[in-house]
Amino acid sequence: MNLFLLGIIIFVIVYLFLNWFARTSSKKIATTIKKIAIYISLILAVLFTIGGKFIFSLPMWLILLSGLKIKGFTLLQFYQLYKLIQFMKNNAGRFSQGQFGQSPGSSSLTSEEAYKLLGLKKGASKEEVLKAANQLQKKIHPDMNRDVKTERLSQLVNEARDKIIKSDFS
Repeated sequence: MNLFLLGIIIFVIVYLFLNWFARTSSKKIATTIKKIAIYISLILAVLFTIGGKFIFSLPMWLILLSGLKIKGFTLLQFYQLYKLIQFMKNNAGRFSQGQFGQSPGSSSLTSEEAYKLLGLKKGASKEEVLKAANQLQKKIHPDMNRDVKTERLSQLVNEARDKIIKSDFS
């Protein structure tokens, strides 16, 4: 009996949907499907963000990426920038402005941190260091991304480049 009742309910729902589908214009159907897709993706992104740390927050970051107006980011570059921001958050206070008696804009990066910030391994050549720093600067420089506050991140990339050049190539 329950299967029969369930079958009737499913039949009525499908009938009503197909009836609406037949009477509605294609433009209205397309906008409705777009709205449903956006709502479902936002709900899933919020659930994933609440439910997990890195893997589950990635969909929310990808949705927010379109609103940042950063041009030319590939998914791999976005992932590297995300890892860089996580690295800086994990070193709480070290990269924040004006804490612990430091003047804003100065930090005491170690050589290891500078290599990690640029995404290089120890022993990289001077050309590789300059190339990595320039590629990062092209993406995050405040003049290129006026809508996003990347001044401090740009300063850190410059400090990392200078630290590696001074310590390893002087």
